[in-house]
Amino acid sequence: MKEMVVSLLLCAAPLFCAELPVTQVMLYKHGVGFFERSGRLAAGESARLDFTAAEMNDVLKSLTIEELGGGRITGLRYDSMDLLTHTLSAFPFQIGKAEPLSGMLDRLKGERLELKFGNDTVAGVVVNGRLISAPAEHEQLTLLLDSGDLRNVDLGAASSIRFSDARLQLQFRDYLTAVAAARSQEKRSVYIDSTDAKEREVKASYIVPAPVWKSSYRLIFGASGQPVLEGWAIVDNTTGEDWNRVQLSLVSGRPISFVSQLYAPKYVDRPGAELADDRAARPVVHAGALDAKDAAVLALRAQNGAPQQFLAQAKSIAGFAEANMPAPPPAASPSSIVADAMAQELGELFEYRIAQPVTIRKNESAMLPFLQQPIEARKLLIYSDHSSTHPTDAAELVNATGKTLDGGPITIYDGGAYGGEALMETLKSGDRRLISYAVDLGTRVTEAFGSKEAVVREIHLNRGILTTRAAAEETRTYTVHNVDPKAKSLIIEHPVRPGYELLNRKATRKTPDAYRFEIQLAPGATQEFPVQEERVYSESTSVSNLSPDLLLSYVSNRSLSEADRRQLKQISDQKKLVAENAQAIQDTSRQIQEATSDESRIRQNIGSLNSVSGQQQVVQTYARQLDASEQQLAGLRDRQADLQRRKTGLESGLNKMIDGLSF
Repeated sequence: MKEMVVSLLLCAAPLFCAELPVTQVMLYKHGVGFFERSGRLAAGESARLDFTAAEMNDVLKSLTIEELGGGRITGLRYDSMDLLTHTLSAFPFQIGKAEPLSGMLDRLKGERLELKFGNDTVAGVVVNGRLISAPAEHEQLTLLLDSGDLRNVDLGAASSIRFSDARLQLQFRDYLTAVAAARSQEKRSVYIDSTDAKEREVKASYIVPAPVWKSSYRLIFGASGQPVLEGWAIVDNTTGEDWNRVQLSLVSGRPISFVSQLYAPKYVDRPGAELADDRAARPVVHAGALDAKDAAVLALRAQNGAPQQFLAQAKSIAGFAEANMPAPPPAASPSSIVADAMAQELGELFEYRIAQPVTIRKNESAMLPFLQQPIEARKLLIYSDHSSTHPTDAAELVNATGKTLDGGPITIYDGGAYGGEALMETLKSGDRRLISYAVDLGTRVTEAFGSKEAVVREIHLNRGILTTRAAAEETRTYTVHNVDPKAKSLIIEHPVRPGYELLNRKATRKTPDAYRFEIQLAPGATQEFPVQEERVYSESTSVSNLSPDLLLSYVSNRSLSEADRRQLKQISDQKKLVAENAQAIQDTSRQIQEATSDESRIRQNIGSLNSVSGQQQVVQTYARQLDASEQQLAGLRDRQADLQRRKTGLESGLNKMIDGLSF
């Protein structure tokens, strides 16, 4: 017990607590780093780990401790941080944001102050404080003096202000200290205590926010032989302490990670509850001669919450297989480096472990080679930007290295000279990727479009609905001009369009957005490459809305059987009869309208001539014309009635044909 007390007293002074140096660092692609510290502690000694306040949430979520030597860890202690609002709520006053001094003192009504104005001292109890804007802005305080007088003083003229109550003066200082501590990014310490009374080896591991490590590559094409791929890792040490001969690992992949608020104390508002007996009883008025049953039900609900426990497990990573060293690179082209990083799958991730211990000083960065070996790659051209007439110089990479190649920029060297730059996404083992790094001005590509009239391939009729399935053919012709005196391989990326299918070509490969066609270009040659596509679509319409001529065009379609063609022609003929009858009805209606108009004109003439003497002969002529018109009009009306009856029969027959036809 005495040894533990001594240990706690020593750790109260950070100077005497042991610090565990960093021995292993694993950097990830999602903004965290895994750190392992280890060291030997003397008997009764405790260890201290220092972090920033921003790192504490991740530390409390991931920290694991291993004591090598049989001792036991009795617990961890760390510098706490209370929520500022909760801490300040314990003080008897509050200072508002950007609040003038008079406003703060106004909330301390009844407290005694001492103010100095030159050689004079004014003491009294605060009555109120206020900000006066006219004629000039100044702060004023009203005090109740010991003599009983009220006095207004100008706060701006006071050389010093002090609380007479020493306890309040101390609280004011503590209030400001708490506000300053909340803004501070000072180190927070975690202490490891143990009951062991002998020397022991302690290992601590955790994750904290860390800069993402970055990859950059060099793809080197020599005059002959297989291309060489170099990989460099860019690592930043922003931890504030040196990494001296640490085991460094670089992990490709993005595991899920998040921040849980574990460092700041958490407070839960509890519901209030009272027993019914605690309330004041109301007066009771008893009713006379009535039986009554009293019913009272009281329900109290308690909310039980179990504290959440956080369990962190340490994962040991061992048994890494050393990667094969790359074959001797082409003379003087690749860098003279030793890329001896060991690599292996790490679950769904991939790890590069730098074989030699690494030293990176604080606030410094380093470039570390993690890959240098031959890779399957071939040079070709890619035409993917259809707004340009030139394809791009490109390379097709096949990852047969057995390793995951992390995404990053690639600088291409061709024949010992700079050739261009490209970006590559993460490339898993066994996958392939195209990268473009320059524009090939020695090749031009033009495009021409053509289309054919849609052809109806299928016709179906059911319940009066005619459905056609048609195919529209479109052709895009690529004309490629190779002006260089050397042969080339060109990949044309033809866009994938929903609803369209290829007719005359089979793509070498297909992406979600494009078909890839590879063609060989002869030196100085021009080549056409047509790509035919077909879109098949369906249209439905009511047969009653189709004209006889349109129906006849369907009758001639070769997809129909002879029986279906005859039935469809019967419907077309019937629709012609219906259309002719409708035209006859329209003509008869027009003739009736003209005859009626003529009769009205004759009657007007007869009416005007009856009052004129000597016009009897003319009147009789008009009368004979009127009689003839009446007879004609009666015949037209009879014809109109016959046509209407025929219309009903024709339409009824057409509807029966349509309803009875299905194919």
